[in-house]
This record gives sequence, structure tokens and C-alpha cells, in this order.
Amino acid sequence: MTAKEYIDKLSEFKSEKELKKVEKFFKGNDGVTKPFGVKFGDVFKTAKDFIEMPLSEINILLDSEYYEIRMGAVSIMDFQAKSKKSTETQKKALFELYLSRHDRLNNWDFVDRGSYNIIGEFLLDKPRDILYELAKSDNIWERRTAIVSTYAFIKKGQLNDTFHIAEILIDDKEELINKAVGSWIREAGKKNTDTLKLFLDKYAETMPRVTLRYAVEKFDQRTKDYYMNLRNNKANK
Repeated sequence: MTAKEYIDKLSEFKSEKELKKVEKFFKGNDGVTKPFGVKFGDVFKTAKDFIEMPLSEINILLDSEYYEIRMGAVSIMDFQAKSKKSTETQKKALFELYLSRHDRLNNWDFVDRGSYNIIGEFLLDKPRDILYELAKSDNIWERRTAIVSTYAFIKKGQLNDTFHIAEILIDDKEELINKAVGSWIREAGKKNTDTLKLFLDKYAETMPRVTLRYAVEKFDQRTKDYYMNLRNNKANK
């Protein structure tokens, strides 16, 4: 299974209609990435068919200037990372490839597609220092990886890293980080509402409004109003 074979297969699904639709999803603004013109459903389905592609060929896909081809690479990595057939050595190699090629994962959906299984799941039984390094990165997508990866821990009821990383990112200037922080502390709050409320008691007055709005989304209306009013009252002083 080669990169060329994957691209050839993906080319069968290209259309002008999809070319225009795909453009609106890319937020990387790197001036280089181009749309290929393929539905993401076809990208993911084709990636699953190429699950046994070696990492050397996936690395070639990551070099592509085309958005959907790089998404295909991340999807193949994601399928491999969660495959029961993958060994610890293979998962470590995927983890290292993701981090070493993070410059090619320059959109929110690359991160959201790959970081849970490739990064978070791999770190479940390991030190998580790398996430704190990523949280302090100048690269917005590395910072997003830091918080999104913690979903793997949340699913296991391990909430500390999510809230600690959220503290690092709480004043981030990028909306795509604000939304991610709000979303993932909300998910952590589903496991422990009191911990989320303690976090909001400390930060609700000053955190970005969009972060707070995402964080309180699953609360009852009275609790939502309480925290939103804390933010509004502080802003009006």
C-alpha cells in the first residue's frame, strides 16, 4: 500500500462541487495548502481501506500540498492507533510521527481527528509532560493538540490534566483554542460537575466569553445564568 495508490484511489472521488465546499473548512491560512475536491466521507472510507500502509508512505502523504490527502494520512494513522492489531512499538512510532510532522497538521480538524487516539490513548499509562510543552507552544495547532488529547484521559475518569492544561490556555488569544478549552472542560465536567464548578468559580469572570459559553452548555439554565452573569458583571465594571 503506497501513497501513490492512495492518491490514485482518492482521485476517483474528485468533483468541482466538493472543491468549492472543502475550501471553507481550512483555517490554516498557510498560503500553500490546496483543496483536492473530495468529500471527507470518501477520505475516511479510503483511509480505512489503506490501514496497513507503512509509516514511510504515510509520511509522503503528509508532504502533500492537498488538504484532503493530508487528512487521509492522519486518518490512516488514527485507524492504526486504535487497531487491536497494532503493537506498542507501532503506536509509539505513530505518536512520534504525529509530533514530528505537526507542521503539516495545520488545521483544527487534523488535530481533532488524530490526537485522541494517536496522542491521548498512547499516553494513558505514561508521563504526560509533552502535553504541557505543547500547551505552551507558539503554534496554535500544537496547543489544540494539548487540550484535545486529554479526552482520552477524561474517558477514563482522569480529569486533572484537562483542567491543568486548561489553566495554561485559559487566556489564549485564539478562538479555536478558546472553543477547545470550553469543550473539553465541559466534557470533564460530565464526569465531575463539582470540579468543573470549582474551575469556573476561579476563572468564569475573566475567561473568554466563548470558552465560558461552551463550558456551561450542559448545565441547567439557572447555573448557566449564574456563571454567565459573573462574566458579564466583571466585564461591565
